[in-house]
Amino acid sequence: MKIISGRQVDAFLRTLEKRASISIAEDDVQKRVRKIILDVQKQGDRAVQKYTEKFDAVKLKELSVSKKEIDAAAKKTDNAVVRALQKSAGRIRLFHKKQQEKSWKFTQDGITLGQIIKPLQRVGVYVPGGKAAYPSTVLMNVIPAQVAGVEEIALCVPTPGGVLNPYVAAAVQLLGVKEVYRIGGAQAVAALAYGTESIKKVDKIVGPGNIYVAVAKKMIFGVAGIDMVAGPSEILVIADDSADPAFIAADLLSQAEHDEMASSVLVTDSKVLAHRVREELNKAVRQLARKEIVNKSLNKFGAIILTGNLDRAADIANRIAPEHLEIMTKRPQGLLPKIINAGAIFLGKWTPEPLGDYAAGPNHTLPTGGTARFSSPLGVYDFLKRTSLISASRAGFIGLADTVERIADIEGLESHGNSVRVRRRS
Repeated sequence: MKIISGRQVDAFLRTLEKRASISIAEDDVQKRVRKIILDVQKQGDRAVQKYTEKFDAVKLKELSVSKKEIDAAAKKTDNAVVRALQKSAGRIRLFHKKQQEKSWKFTQDGITLGQIIKPLQRVGVYVPGGKAAYPSTVLMNVIPAQVAGVEEIALCVPTPGGVLNPYVAAAVQLLGVKEVYRIGGAQAVAALAYGTESIKKVDKIVGPGNIYVAVAKKMIFGVAGIDMVAGPSEILVIADDSADPAFIAADLLSQAEHDEMASSVLVTDSKVLAHRVREELNKAVRQLARKEIVNKSLNKFGAIILTGNLDRAADIANRIAPEHLEIMTKRPQGLLPKIINAGAIFLGKWTPEPLGDYAAGPNHTLPTGGTARFSSPLGVYDFLKRTSLISASRAGFIGLADTVERIADIEGLESHGNSVRVRRRS
């Protein structure tokens, strides 16, 4: 992993800025996904079954997973795992309850104004399952929807070989999700967005996935809502000479192991720490089963950035707008007011990023690729819709009539003005 400073930093930051759009721009992926979506629109279940057999080697008779199968799979998990899921779920639910919103209204000058807050009626949750099991994704995506009051939750998870993962089943059982489908990929996204004979279309689709899932979500946006187009994982650590180099190295590797596109960056004002972290990384990588993936990630999208001071480190963090930002300095709280852009912030050496991934409480579905500049972690607010309310008395109407007519006239919208004028004459 390279140590850089000065002009090298700007060049590296430009590389990271380009990284977010590299995979999304692949024409062949877009063509394949577009065909899958069109096939599902036209052929419904038949297309979903065809692509599931092609990609997951499963010939489906039924798309849905029965409660009996969920319960049977969940029984295969040991009690320690179930207790861990229960503890995590409790903390996630507690945190997200703080995000609940209520309708409100007020009256001024004869006009009552307000906002009606209601949950979405039906939501689709996508849970990856091609190469590994992600029960934490079940918890993080379903719980805020439940807290928001969503009545119908349809969960899709691929089952390569036809077997539902026991840990995913345990999470589904724990949360009481009743509608589960054994499908994944772009075909699952299309089925949720447009509906098929077996799957009723949803209002919004949430949850991470591979590049095909990400592109499919982007393509169906407008037909259904989406949470975000999630990109590769990323972490940025700001540290000074008080930090433990072994802690930093471990945390950088926690993201680099995801895939070759993951980004792991350390920004520090200590040259000694920079070299010690690099030594720890070189030592640790040799012991990893996924060292080939890790090395590609660190070499292409990883760096140790040397800065003159921590204020400059905060500036770099704000430009990158990382998914995960760890601050390991003598006084991490002191740097916090300088941070503007980050998906989640982890303060101090005892707050590694995986705490947020699994059990702390805040959502682990976070904006990536610099989108933390304008977007937020998944939350209860993603499952709510807001409707404006206006109710005017005659006196309230008269008080605004002249204002409305003048603005309508200068915009050349005669009938808008007439809508007011006809009432003034009555």
